[in-house]
Amino acid sequence: MAAKVFVGNLSFETLPTDLEALFSSAGDIVEVFLPADRATGRPRGFAFVEFADDEGAARAIEEFDGHELAGRNLRVNAAEARPPRPSFDNGPPPRGRDQGRPSRPKGSRRNARRKKRSL
Repeated sequence: MAAKVFVGNLSFETLPTDLEALFSSAGDIVEVFLPADRATGRPRGFAFVEFADDEGAARAIEEFDGHELAGRNLRVNAAEARPPRPSFDNGPPPRGRDQGRPSRPKGSRRNARRKKRSL
């Protein structure tokens, strides 16, 4: 069974090949994923390394947590599973403001001014 580790505190210049070279001593690597910022395309400073087995992931955590790479101390720990995204079996969620509420609360400033004028 494959196991992923989270690698944090990476330099923005770190490449997937750098991580493959470093972590290959811990075990067989299935994939290295370096997320990029959608707006800028630059790396976000963390990565996920997927190992072929749990033992490789455990060795990576033990050996490389706190290890220095490109002048930065890595944070390496087990990757947590993402919470499931909501499914839209009944269609997408409603857009805009909540249809069940009025646009202004009953005690809005507008109503307060009207009440003062009528006095």
